[in-house]
Amino acid sequence: MKSRLIVILWPSFLMAGIAEVVFFTFIDPQQLYLLGRPVNFSLTATYSIGFIAFWLLCAASSAATLFFMRSSAEINPQPD
Repeated sequence: MKSRLIVILWPSFLMAGIAEVVFFTFIDPQQLYLLGRPVNFSLTATYSIGFIAFWLLCAASSAATLFFMRSSAEINPQPD
């Protein structure tokens, strides 16, 4: 179980970092809008929320990949 968490969280952490750098290279955090209203968070809060959102998205992708890589024996165990 612990190794599966590492397989999910570590690559997603790295990809979230890359995604955040690329996203905030093109998007100014002080000009973001949420539901038609300007976001008035500090830069640190905006970067942190963005990183956590990217990390959750990448972790979901990694978890889905790990889920679909299961073998038929793992999905349907045969009684001994």
